[in-house]
Amino acid sequence: MTKPGRRPRGRPDVSPWPFVGMAGMACAFFLYAASGLVAPWWAVVVLLVVWVALFVVACAWWSLHPRWVPGLAVFAIVLWFVSVTAGGALLGWSA
Repeated sequence: MTKPGRRPRGRPDVSPWPFVGMAGMACAFFLYAASGLVAPWWAVVVLLVVWVALFVVACAWWSLHPRWVPGLAVFAIVLWFVSVTAGGALLGWSA
């Protein structure tokens, strides 16, 4: 029996947010990898290196800041969109 106001000992609560964020990072990976349809090979390599760096940050934040991981996934998707749009407008990338 536990005292009122105390949680029983056992497994700590698991936050769902890092799982949501990693699902978002997986979605972002497909966008980054499919950029070869629009961007030149060197830009795809740069984008994938950026995605790997963001993925490493997401893994580091898994336990430290679990609620930030979905935001990082959204940032990754917005960054991809801005990069590909800017590349198309400024560098003439096209399908």
